[in-house]
Amino acid sequence: MATYDLVVIGTGPGGYVCAVRASQLGMKVAVVEKNATLGGTCLNVGCMPSKALLHASEMFEEAGHSFAKMGVSVSSPKLDLPAMMNFKQQGIDGNVKGVEFLMKKNKIDVLKGTGKILGTGKVEVSADGKSQTIETKNIVIATGSDIARLKGIEIDEKRIVSSTGALSLDKVPGKLLIVGAGVIGLELGSVWKRLGAEVVVVEFLDRILPGMDGEIAKQFQRILEKQGFAFKLGAKVTAVDTSGKTLKATIEPAAGGTAETLEADVVLVAIGRVPFTDALGLKEAGVALDPRGRVQIDPHFATSVKGVYAIGDVVAGPMLAHKAEDEGVAVAEIIAGQAGHVNYDVIPGVVYTTPEVSSVGKTEEELKQAGVAYTVGKFPFTANGRSKVNQTTDGFVKILADAKTDRVLGVHIIGREAGELIHEACVLMEFGGSAEDLARTCHAHPTRSEAVKEAALAVGKRAIHM
Repeated sequence: MATYDLVVIGTGPGGYVCAVRASQLGMKVAVVEKNATLGGTCLNVGCMPSKALLHASEMFEEAGHSFAKMGVSVSSPKLDLPAMMNFKQQGIDGNVKGVEFLMKKNKIDVLKGTGKILGTGKVEVSADGKSQTIETKNIVIATGSDIARLKGIEIDEKRIVSSTGALSLDKVPGKLLIVGAGVIGLELGSVWKRLGAEVVVVEFLDRILPGMDGEIAKQFQRILEKQGFAFKLGAKVTAVDTSGKTLKATIEPAAGGTAETLEADVVLVAIGRVPFTDALGLKEAGVALDPRGRVQIDPHFATSVKGVYAIGDVVAGPMLAHKAEDEGVAVAEIIAGQAGHVNYDVIPGVVYTTPEVSSVGKTEEELKQAGVAYTVGKFPFTANGRSKVNQTTDGFVKILADAKTDRVLGVHIIGREAGELIHEACVLMEFGGSAEDLARTCHAHPTRSEAVKEAALAVGKRAIHM
């Protein structure tokens, strides 16, 4: 019987990073993975392949619409979808091989099969009808999340698809109906819109991007509508008729009322994700779940069973790969007797559309609800020199600072490369920095980052270029 210091169940960003950090700290580590490849949802059917298609489809659209005005004459681009899917697969393969390399480099054993917790110190690994029991001092559950499903609507991954199927369509749908105006729906909608699909998004709430700053969401919706997105907010899909050549979706107002029917070639269900806890034996082992089906943990990631910990999408908090990574490092350090910690107030979120949307810290709505007095500094990319010359002026930077201390509490950006720009705000906030600190930091000219500095200046009502 093999014996380890740590067995990690799941090799997504949380699991494999946890394993690597534990190995660095001198532990004997194994990972358990039920899928054929390492890397979890993120590397195989999530973050990475979607970014490949977002990039490729953006290049396709740029070539068709933006090159000419820059003095670059090319014939109209033709879509070779199989080649684009091959480009996506090359990216997946490269990243998966990278994780395999990290396991070998750090002398981490990879156990292929489904992991089941038998209690403190024991994990059963089953594959191809055979099973083995592994002894370990510690167990980390890092099994991630699964797609959330709509009652009465069966996902076949061909015509009614989840994010997984939407990343592998064999042709561009004439009409794509997306259920859910969250990050996943808007990103995948952007891919297929650029490639020629007509896109309609149905959202139960009266706004897009639930949880993001309201002003940012409104502006972003206007930008997407200019790009050709159609939105039906405050509405729900109650049924999809699959009997005909085209799908017929029944849409009802969320508040009740007269239903309408929309035709579509493909329906994408993107209403969120749920913790993946199937077949882990949690109930039998005594691992407690919260009312939403997430594994319950204490501030040190420990579950109700001694020696069993949990991280990532399977526990509370934003379902983000980088949050899982930080938790993976923290729990490995805690197991090693160190002071692992995650600052949940500084976890950025990004929507990888064009333009991108990024956010860190509190929204205006959250500050109002908490009764915190704050000041706002905003700066539009229309007034940023680099954005002007590149003719990419959609969006703005918004900084929220404590009215008394000037400490930055939240930063929200719509604009090109917003996902990169957000990180100077993250570093600033990690050190408890003020808007004044950011405003007095020299920024290279001409860069988009200057808009962040100008927004910080605007907190004190002294922006220069506006």
